[in-house]
Amino acid sequence: MNQSNLTPNSPFIDADNSASQLPLHVATLYDVRAGKAMPFTRDEMSAINKVPVNAPVAVNYLGLVSDEQADRRHHGGHLKAVHQIATATYTKLNAEFKLKLTAGLLGENLITTPVAGVKDLDEATVCIGDVFQYGDGDDCVQLRIVQPRRPCYKINDQIGPMASQRNIASWITSQGIAGWYFQVVKEGMIEHGMPVYLIERPYPFANLQTLWQLANQKQKVAAAIIEPWLAIDCLEDSWKKVLTKKIKP
Repeated sequence: MNQSNLTPNSPFIDADNSASQLPLHVATLYDVRAGKAMPFTRDEMSAINKVPVNAPVAVNYLGLVSDEQADRRHHGGHLKAVHQIATATYTKLNAEFKLKLTAGLLGENLITTPVAGVKDLDEATVCIGDVFQYGDGDDCVQLRIVQPRRPCYKINDQIGPMASQRNIASWITSQGIAGWYFQVVKEGMIEHGMPVYLIERPYPFANLQTLWQLANQKQKVAAAIIEPWLAIDCLEDSWKKVLTKKIKP
């Protein structure tokens, strides 16, 4: 796949001319991670701990075939098939709570590093509907962002004891840095070191940072601001319900 040159610190694509600039080589897949359901806290099981997968792994419509979710009511499924967190999330957590957290503790499957001259993947630079391709050829994997992740109490149980039991999940929510979930568009094989391409951006206005702000602010919002979000076919329904309640009468 051809790469496109970007100016340093530029956004991925220009909102007014998005289609003509795709595909873009935006990152390298630094790490692929999967977990097994194991005894956790509160007499429950969890697969929040993800460890590196050092060989190619198949991805089907439910995600990495070697990955597990203990609580299938709230985790996993085709609209939460693969999870990614921005690498900067750990930097922010470590600074705020004086910790030394390392990647993989918050349940993420993918870790990417940006290519030269491109901003990192985070809530400000990715959008609902974005489709990313991992690798080249017939076995490449394609994933679509369909929703942010909602932090839950398991994050507190996982790393709260290291931070004097502070409510880390609540802080992550206030910062809007919980990461995002992918739906699998094309099944295939994935492994660390693969190039990552942005191949579709149908909704360039719909970055996750804005969605998080709209969904969590207390004030009502004009219908003209909310309605474009409700028209996004791939946005998971529960987020549309939250946004609908934000419309100003």
